[in-house]
Amino acid sequence: MDEGYIKFNCNWILSNDIPPDKVAALNVWREIMYKRGLIGVYPDGIGFGNISMRCSEKTFLISGTATGGLATLTESHYSLVTNYDLSTNSVTCTGPLKASSESLTHALIYECSAATNAVIHIHSLDVWNRLMHHVPTSSESISYGTPGMANEIKRLFDETALSKEKILVMGGHKEGIISFGKDLEEAGNILINKLT
Repeated sequence: MDEGYIKFNCNWILSNDIPPDKVAALNVWREIMYKRGLIGVYPDGIGFGNISMRCSEKTFLISGTATGGLATLTESHYSLVTNYDLSTNSVTCTGPLKASSESLTHALIYECSAATNAVIHIHSLDVWNRLMHHVPTSSESISYGTPGMANEIKRLFDETALSKEKILVMGGHKEGIISFGKDLEEAGNILINKLT
């Protein structure tokens, strides 16, 4: 199973400088998604789902790798992405953990949408099947966490109504759905509304 693994070159700087106020805000919506089974862990132990918040024009705080199965996160479970480079398939992050395997995807959403301040990635087979090709959908041949997926994000912003709909199906990442918004509440409510 090709889930949960970092596919980029990770330039990780170990630190404990994660802002607790931002973690508290992220955890409100992460807990909602976790309780609904949209962020979690598969029976084989591989975690899924992640959440992020923009901190500045060029940085964002994201849940760390392999945290999907944890019911509650603290500052020790987040990472600050400070730089990324698609040409070298690399992410630079600082924190107690390496950044999520979806960091490049989150980065490109922030890059393509200056008004976006929060991104949520969930897994739901039911919602994935219902939304496939009914909302912006990435190519089924493109895997998660890769420069290819990042380029798909750019394509979807250019060629579809993604900037208006603020939700996409990851065609090549079974169950993967991403929403985003001006804040965590908007990104979260977009997903909640699609569950009904």
